[in-house]
Amino acid sequence: MSSAHTYDFVIAANRLPVDRVVTTDGSVEWQRSPGGLVTAMESVMRGRDAAWVGWSGQADEAPEPFKDDNLLLVPVELSADEVTSYYEGQSNDSLWPIYHDVIVPATFRRSWAAAYEKVNRRFAQRVADVAAEGATVWIHDYQLQLVPRMLRVLRPDVRIGWFNHIPFPPVELFAQLPVRHSLLMGLLGADFLGFQRPADAENFLRACRRLLMAKTKGDVVEVPDSDRRVRAAAVPISIDAADLAALAESEPVKARAAEIREQLGNPRTILLGVDRLDYTKGIRHRLKAFDELLRDGRLDPTDTMLVQVASPSRERVDAYRELRHQVERTVGNINGAYSPIGSTAVTYMHRSFPREEMAALYRAADVMLVTPLRDGMNLVAKEYVTCHDGPGALVLSEFTGAAGELKQAFRCNPHDIEALKNTILTAIDTPADERSRRMRALRKQVAKNDVQAWATKYLDALRLAPEKPTA
Repeated sequence: MSSAHTYDFVIAANRLPVDRVVTTDGSVEWQRSPGGLVTAMESVMRGRDAAWVGWSGQADEAPEPFKDDNLLLVPVELSADEVTSYYEGQSNDSLWPIYHDVIVPATFRRSWAAAYEKVNRRFAQRVADVAAEGATVWIHDYQLQLVPRMLRVLRPDVRIGWFNHIPFPPVELFAQLPVRHSLLMGLLGADFLGFQRPADAENFLRACRRLLMAKTKGDVVEVPDSDRRVRAAAVPISIDAADLAALAESEPVKARAAEIREQLGNPRTILLGVDRLDYTKGIRHRLKAFDELLRDGRLDPTDTMLVQVASPSRERVDAYRELRHQVERTVGNINGAYSPIGSTAVTYMHRSFPREEMAALYRAADVMLVTPLRDGMNLVAKEYVTCHDGPGALVLSEFTGAAGELKQAFRCNPHDIEALKNTILTAIDTPADERSRRMRALRKQVAKNDVQAWATKYLDALRLAPEKPTA
């Protein structure tokens, strides 16, 4: 592919920021995707003359590059076999479990690793085609860890950054990967590597020392057999807080929040969980805790209910299909055992919702349950505190990146069901004025460190790497 126009700023991510939608009359439209990366990057990209390289989401077809406002979208074709091997296999059945503490066992196949390398090379070539001389290239996430080095070979003139949206594992787990050497060397093709938490950056540096015998000084790695140095540091991601707060304060969203409470029967307490249906999110642990609180009579299903939104995720992967069966069976058991006549103890919705509906749900909820077993950041936590301006409460797993920033949350260890139950009760029973004080502090933190601040900090670090920005 060649482009008549090249761009000074190029994003590369597994998916394009739009989804292909076939309308009722058979025509094709491209609609903005609901994913976390797109939501975070939307305001960063607004107004930029830039390009975004990614998969369209459809196997065996890649339309010609097209414009979305000022943004050139450059589709990368994946065959059906590559979707299975590169994406579902290597990315989500090999890398994802290792990077999330092996909550489920990882599977390694040489054919998957070969497909991963092949697809990464295709991404690198697409980026090289559209990047202007001396361009800044920002590569995202675990699916594209080989692209930095491949791109540097093709285009040594460009500035290359990579950001990891998920955790980076301790070297003892990372070392299990048969492709560990190629992943580390692939990442070291970048000038700057960004991570969600300081612990993630340190894990990467330790892996370089242990597995590559590379020298490190502070947060800088000396690339083996090269005179290059690469900086790796934490730059935690955030949300467009001002835009989301304005949406949450709009009259339609306020009215919808009141309507949601009324539709649920105006209970005294609404607990809310919002997650992708993923085994890392701790949904089963959350349901178990709620089940036991009802069983023991510590919560009354007539005045406390749980709303769980679980958006579909990777439904062709066996572990995710099994998780869905387990969650739906547990929800059914809870409702069968405890629901009063005319309502349900758990309102479960296995689908995605538009931003306006999510903002209304956040406003309606009294207690937000964010209890992943491991999460790079978790932007749902930041979205809740931004939308909810009353005496709400955030129950937050200590195993999220957000826990390092949102210190006024009610922190919990989701692996400890008894402690999780007690934390939920504490969040419910804390006096309203104390909950309001905590929420104000949380909103202030998110508003100060919003997505624009994150992007500015990241791009400053990329521009100066391996040196540090002074501010």
